[in-house]
Amino acid sequence: MSVVLNQDAEERPETFCYQVNGSCPRTIHPLGIQLAIYLSCAAGVLITVLGNLFVVFAVSYFKALHTPTNFLLLSLALADMFLGLLVLPLSTIRSVESCWFFGDSLCRLHTYLDTLFCLISIFHLCFISIDRHCAICEPLLYPSKFTVRVALRYILVGWGLPAAYTAFLLYTDMAERGLHLWLEEMPCVGSCQLLFNKFWGWLNFPVFFFPCFIMISLYVKIFVVATRQAQQINNLSKSLAGAAKRERKAAKTLGIAVGVYLLCWLPFTVDTMIDSLLNFITPPLVFDTFIWLAYFNSACNPIIYVFSYRWFRKALKLLLSREIFSPRTPTIDLYQD
Repeated sequence: MSVVLNQDAEERPETFCYQVNGSCPRTIHPLGIQLAIYLSCAAGVLITVLGNLFVVFAVSYFKALHTPTNFLLLSLALADMFLGLLVLPLSTIRSVESCWFFGDSLCRLHTYLDTLFCLISIFHLCFISIDRHCAICEPLLYPSKFTVRVALRYILVGWGLPAAYTAFLLYTDMAERGLHLWLEEMPCVGSCQLLFNKFWGWLNFPVFFFPCFIMISLYVKIFVVATRQAQQINNLSKSLAGAAKRERKAAKTLGIAVGVYLLCWLPFTVDTMIDSLLNFITPPLVFDTFIWLAYFNSACNPIIYVFSYRWFRKALKLLLSREIFSPRTPTIDLYQD
């Protein structure tokens, strides 16, 4: 009997996050699998950070890219880059070790940043949809209607509202009201999974889906108008035809980005809402799978740009060559064939 007890005592530190009562259970992976997961997550973090850093650099450096649409793309890339720098490293450790080792305060801050960058992304994609709708459906009014100043106002709203909403959600007791029983029974030592009551679960529904509805509605109208324009393009001059074609290509590319965003974030958002109604029944592994699918979206946009935007590929070639050091490089017209 004493031998069995000693063996249990030796195994317990390995199967629980902490050697205290109420500690969370810990999933132990074989060393090879653990290293493979860490390397995969590290590669994802690098792609997310470096890809979005390049978007920020390209739009900032090349004067030809100083357009309202591209400033919105720059701001979106900043949010995705900060997600890779500030959120993903700790999320990697939490997922692989199945424990949170960094305390309650950092857990709340980590969740704040995670939620903040998600909301910033969806606000920016919604604003980009409005920009593309104006460019395609009102091409004559677009230069005066959607200026750089208007884009900067959208960017300010796109960061300010999510920051205020997320701070109120996570740093007040509104989200935890009515959850005293669950807060006492569910969280174990070594967990970082905040609970939200049914009110906030339902409130998050329109916060996510209302902008999505706007984006889908606008892009449906954009593609209807773009199809009609394509039939009339032969009657335009060569320069006007090229400009119209470029605007349609940009709308198509950003429509793909919106579609990928919805595919990545929809499972996590729906699960979060349903979980608050069904007394938090989602298994940790399923929750982790949904949240990493959502994280994957932050690495997707630069990849989409590489395959869709010629100016993006030109900027990448210049960055990797000696021409980047030429004083004339910032003034190169990346849109010119």
